[in-house]
Amino acid sequence: MTPDLATALTGATARLLGFGRARLREYALAESPSGDAAALAHCAALIEAGHREAGGAVAYEGEHLVSRFGPEDGPHLLLVGHYDTVWPVGRLDAMPYTDDGTTITGPGTYDMKGGLVAVEMALRALRAAGAAPARQVRLVVVADEEVGSPTGSSVVERHLDGAVAVLGLESPHPDGALKNARRGSVRVRLGVRGRESHAALDPGKGVSAIDELIDQLAVVRGVVPADGSTLCNVGRIEGGRRANVVAGEASAEIGLRFASAAAERTVLDALAALRPVRSGAAVEATVLSARPTWPERSADPLLDHIAGVGRLLGQRITGRPAAGAGDTNLPGSRGLPTLDGFGPPGRGAHAADEAVRVTGLAERAALLAGIMAFPPPDASGDRE
Repeated sequence: MTPDLATALTGATARLLGFGRARLREYALAESPSGDAAALAHCAALIEAGHREAGGAVAYEGEHLVSRFGPEDGPHLLLVGHYDTVWPVGRLDAMPYTDDGTTITGPGTYDMKGGLVAVEMALRALRAAGAAPARQVRLVVVADEEVGSPTGSSVVERHLDGAVAVLGLESPHPDGALKNARRGSVRVRLGVRGRESHAALDPGKGVSAIDELIDQLAVVRGVVPADGSTLCNVGRIEGGRRANVVAGEASAEIGLRFASAAAERTVLDALAALRPVRSGAAVEATVLSARPTWPERSADPLLDHIAGVGRLLGQRITGRPAAGAGDTNLPGSRGLPTLDGFGPPGRGAHAADEAVRVTGLAERAALLAGIMAFPPPDASGDRE
């Protein structure tokens, strides 16, 4: 990429900031919680229209969008994002969308509709600068990332073949650094069956699934390594029917994060081997969703390449591992050149203070446009 093109892209994205702010408002007001088919369809239609306006060829794979920009053939640059959020419809009432010119707040702005807007700005900036993507830009936007991408992950996987690199549009680290590794993430349902009985008249005939679950969770805590390689969060518990009935069923949903594949194997094997503490109880651990560990690598040519693009744009680009997981875990775990965190800097993923920095939209759009114009080489080593 030439210095003149870098200057043109920086200027173009700055001029597109008004468009980006309006687009982010449109997307954020289209609340799109995971699993709400009607809300997701409404938001997806808006995104589809935006991609077509930016010159994309858009197709649906289930609820998920796949858009192609630039050359029709040859290796592609794969961008991965999602349009579902953790917030239910109506959250805007308690968490309104605001834009004071410096900060934009509202559900889904940081995680991760701001990243989707930055891509559209980047494509428009290239056109305004008289440039175009040097390789096909293929953008996969899934509808179920916040619940582990049970169907979206297969869509991402289908588009890995032929990708020279994979860029995730999730939020960056708080200081704007990119993410060059992610912990593995597994959701497990620990289910317990007991035997119901009257809690006062015949308690001895009962087997409390709740008491068994409590004891099993203590065992789970004991198998989690104390070396920091594994994070364990019991995020949901349910069970029982009434206070005067010994509980016949109980369950817990457990979120696990792994820094290494070895830690993942150790803990999951231990969960699979759980046995009841009480006679008459049954215990079963079921994996609900899983994302493989994406390990950090000592050499990172993709990060070096993008840092070079950033320097031409006047940006300092760095990267480091992240605790959270996402759709980039899959390509990263397979050794494909992968980076995440290309959404605008901000704060509050899954929190009531969710927000993005307005100028970050233009900065990330310029960076993405520069990468599209000067993408990394493909596996055979050819360079644009």
